[in-house]
Amino acid sequence: GTSQRLRASDLFSFLKSNAAVNGLKAIGVVDVINNTFSEEQKKLYLDCVPAGMTTNLWEKAKKDNPDHERLIPVPVVGFSGLKERLEQQQLQTEQHQARLKVIQHDIEKVRRDHTTTVEKLAEYRRKALQLGHRLLQVMVRQEVARKSGYSIQADEEQLRTNLEHTIAELNAPTQYKGRVNELMSQIRMQHQHALARQEIEYTFDPDTMKDIRQHLNQQQEGLTHLIKIVQEDLEDLAVVEQGLRAGVER
Repeated sequence: GTSQRLRASDLFSFLKSNAAVNGLKAIGVVDVINNTFSEEQKKLYLDCVPAGMTTNLWEKAKKDNPDHERLIPVPVVGFSGLKERLEQQQLQTEQHQARLKVIQHDIEKVRRDHTTTVEKLAEYRRKALQLGHRLLQVMVRQEVARKSGYSIQADEEQLRTNLEHTIAELNAPTQYKGRVNELMSQIRMQHQHALARQEIEYTFDPDTMKDIRQHLNQQQEGLTHLIKIVQEDLEDLAVVEQGLRAGVER
């Protein structure tokens, strides 16, 4: 079940109830003692200077208290008291470290889940784009079949002119297809340059290597997907142009 934090006074009230008292007695618990202070008890405790301490030192201890609502100053008397305090602090530190390890493990799990989710989202985006292009191909073929046997209209002639202009732009050396080819050439040059300088070794920590590898994979996937989209668009435009030419010839 879920866990929750309770005030010590609420826990004490529950343990002093009749049902809880009978259950505790059955397992050998004789009594339950409230280890918390009421406001009157707290005020009385703070107003009385403990033995072995001066008034100024006690006032300074109360002033340096980091949490006046939950904590009270406790004097340490003698080496035995100091040893006990150090042991308690060491135990508390170990508990904090153990809790930090648990939190770190949870954070790492959340990071892994986040990375998996991001990868799935990217995959779903790619699938959505692929389905969109497939749907576009179906729509193109359906429109070509529907217009079969009809004479070409003015708006279709205008569309054909626009498509031819678009194809010319895509095939132009300074446009998309040329830029994709240029990017591929640069990637090959960088790869060859890296192979030529493979005798030089660089040292990176595992996290940096993981980030670099992930970034390069994303770039490679992006370029591959871009090339595929351009190729599919060119195929779709070719189908449309072929259908329009067939309509004109008929």
